Amino acid sequence: MARSGPANEWELDEIAAEDAGDLDLAGRDYVNALARGLEVIKVFTRYTPKMTLSEVSQATGMTRATVRRFLLTLAHEGYVEISGKHFSLRPKILELGFSALSSMDLWDVVQPVINDLSEKLGESCFSAVLDGDSVIYVARATPNRRVNVGISIGSRVPAHCVSTGRVLLAALPEEQLHQYIDGMVLTKFTPNTVTSKVQLRSMLAEVRRQGWSIVDQELEVGLRSLSVPIRDGSNQIVAALNVCCPSTRISLEDMRTRILAITLEASHSISRALHA
Repeated sequence: MARSGPANEWELDEIAAEDAGDLDLAGRDYVNALARGLEVIKVFTRYTPKMTLSEVSQATGMTRATVRRFLLTLAHEGYVEISGKHFSLRPKILELGFSALSSMDLWDVVQPVINDLSEKLGESCFSAVLDGDSVIYVARATPNRRVNVGISIGSRVPAHCVSTGRVLLAALPEEQLHQYIDGMVLTKFTPNTVTSKVQLRSMLAEVRRQGWSIVDQELEVGLRSLSVPIRDGSNQIVAALNVCCPSTRISLEDMRTRILAITLEASHSISRALHA
């Protein structure tokens, strides 16, 4: 007698593997609810760690009822905490990123280099990747100092006003870069923050030419940062290597000379290891 369907899990896996070869990313294979749920997660940032239902609704453009269902589901699964009228992400949310990072050989190479760089310079060092119009910090090392830069793994900051963001934006193809900038909102965080898109384009062109970026107190007053690109085995820029320094301790001249030279050598070490 003929079977009407697959008899075991092995056959189900075979069918799934065949289907995976014919994906319709924008049509029948697109799960709108999942995409909207991810949008809800992404509105929580370093600058908006706690939000009300109305604030999340406004930030995502979704109705309060829709946002409420997503947030309560995330709370039930342990990813969101509820305190009165406010919602915030719980540490469990980092598991989503760590699962991806743990499978990437790149970070096995990057972390020891960042540790060594931080020890040599006596400053906080990070690595970041581009995600939309923000950067996400995916690796960090801090020296044994009483006061360190308060950026943790998983922190998300606007790309336009940090050196990691400018290195990664400058690496984009020209057409894609123009689309990014056209869609960006250049929020002003300090008196130094660049909010002119014309000026930002000019700065990114310079970063592309010289191969590094220094940003002076555009995200936070008193914080300077320098970033250089990290290239993978095919010589593509996949991340940025970053050093953050208090402006009271490190001068711009010192960043352009001593710190830049040591940081570039660290990024070259990573690239050599990835090419091996």
